Amino acid sequence: MSDANTLDAAALAPYLETHVPGFSGLERIEKFNSGQSNPTYLLTARSGRYVLRAKPPGQLLKSAHQVDREFRVMKALAVTEVPVPPVLHLSQEDSPIGRMFYVMAFVEGRIFWDPTLPEVSGNDERAAIYDAMNATLAALHNVDLEAAGLTDYGKPGNYFERQFGRWTSQYRASETGVVADMDRLIAWLESHLPPDDGLVSLVHGDYRLDNMIFAPEQPAVVAVLDWELSTLGHPYADISYQCMQWRLPYASGFRGLGGVDRATLGLPTEEAYVRRYCERRNIDGIDNWTFYLSFSFFRLAAICQGVYKRALDGNASNPEKAKTYGEAVKLLAALAVRLIEEDKKA
Repeated sequence: MSDANTLDAAALAPYLETHVPGFSGLERIEKFNSGQSNPTYLLTARSGRYVLRAKPPGQLLKSAHQVDREFRVMKALAVTEVPVPPVLHLSQEDSPIGRMFYVMAFVEGRIFWDPTLPEVSGNDERAAIYDAMNATLAALHNVDLEAAGLTDYGKPGNYFERQFGRWTSQYRASETGVVADMDRLIAWLESHLPPDDGLVSLVHGDYRLDNMIFAPEQPAVVAVLDWELSTLGHPYADISYQCMQWRLPYASGFRGLGGVDRATLGLPTEEAYVRRYCERRNIDGIDNWTFYLSFSFFRLAAICQGVYKRALDGNASNPEKAKTYGEAVKLLAALAVRLIEEDKKA
């Protein structure tokens, strides 16, 4: 653990006992190695286990790392069909660790890091796990925003136009060198932005296999994690983002399903997965798929560039791993450009 991310247990313990219901006897703080944005810690106490998620230290990009938004959306979703960890307390910026954080309950279960699911019982369980992800995503996009108190959780207007502007700005602010394919991708997206079709839902923003906890012995989602990028937006952003990840090479750091024989493993094809999602949401299908996929590559590349810049600046949650993200930006941009070229030929 880097010094910048070390938490002062002596200062934190009395604060938690005062502000987190039932908390007592902090014994140990362990930083999770996964995640590159908001550092996350396992707290072990006499009263049980908890998870603390904080803003990273150092100078931060505007509008990034808003842990208060994560806290708010998980609190709102607690009464919906979308499974989330119970949230217990949100601090302010003047907390004992010198930055905002929140505490949630620890949820027991399984997190799968490999999309081929080698550790499960067989093809039937693999298929059921992917179907559970699909059902949870549909449930998320079907959340009644007014009933959940989230009608003001995002800005009105064309979601993709707004997000394109945001992530282009974030990318340029953290740019460390010229990536020709990224410049080509940005230019193509700008000229192909779709008109606003009026579809609005709560979107997760980073919906993927390893951002959810599955029941210990059943293929059921018991908690969706990492809501930092959630907002009101277009539901096709989430479904295309998940399918984009599956197109990434399995051998890459992203561990996608690119090049994997899904049929042999009992995993759904991209077409079948999207079709089942559409059935659950009672829609006929998704047009303009190349744009949505290309946008997903662009957005993830912009996020990776920010992680890489923080590593160079010494503010990354996992500095050594973060330094590899510069190459990831090039890979993502190149895959998007290839996808666009293939679509033109088709």
